[in-house]
This record gives sequence, structure tokens and C-alpha cells, in this order.
Amino acid sequence: MKRFPEQQRNAKVRRARDVNALSRLGLLMFSGFVLAGGFVFAAQQHFAAVQYGYQNESLRSERKKLVEEQQLLALEKEQAVNPVRLEAAARHLGLKPATPGQITSLDVKKEVEVTEPEDKAKAATAKTR
Repeated sequence: MKRFPEQQRNAKVRRARDVNALSRLGLLMFSGFVLAGGFVFAAQQHFAAVQYGYQNESLRSERKKLVEEQQLLALEKEQAVNPVRLEAAARHLGLKPATPGQITSLDVKKEVEVTEPEDKAKAATAKTR
């Protein structure tokens, strides 16, 4: 028995091309590509969602850490501006409490500033005459 088609008797017999079968094959291939593309797109979206989930979780943990650090810094600030602690630090630097004569209110200071230029202006005009 001969196994090579060229050496067989019916080797030269050819079938006619079926156009309908070729169009069905094209439609089937197109549908397969669309379906495979849909799966690839869905997988891409899934992996992106997972990646965003990991990023979201890392940002949440970083935010939690920063909030805790902010609370610690606020506590340290409150401790630093404690009047008892400030007074001890001032005495260590050699500062003394203010006497009543050293303390003036802002209203008195403004009145002094307002009257001084008028006195200076009167003195300047008196000198020019």
C-alpha cells in the first residue's frame, strides 16, 4: 500500500471550495478573537483592581501612622508650652519674673505713641521759629 498522496490514483481529484464554510470559519474566528479579547480585558481590569486595593491599604496604614505621629507631636507641643515647664526653663536661663512696672497694656502704649509724634511736631515747629 502506498502512503504518499502523489503516488495514489485519486491524488489529482480536487473538491470545489465551499464559500459558506469559509465565511462561517471567518465568523467563528472573529467571534473567538472578540471573546478572547474580552477575557484579556476582564483579567486586566481585575489585576488593576487588586493593585489599587493594595495601594489603598498601604495608604490607609500610612495615614494611620501619620495620625498617630500627629497626636504624639501635639502632646509634645502641649507639654512644651506648659507654664510650669516654661518657668523652670526660664529660671535655668537666668530669667526672672516680670515686675508690675514692666508690664504695660497695648491701649496705654498706643496712647503714648500717638501723643509722642504730636509733641515732636510741636518741638520741631518751635525750633524753626
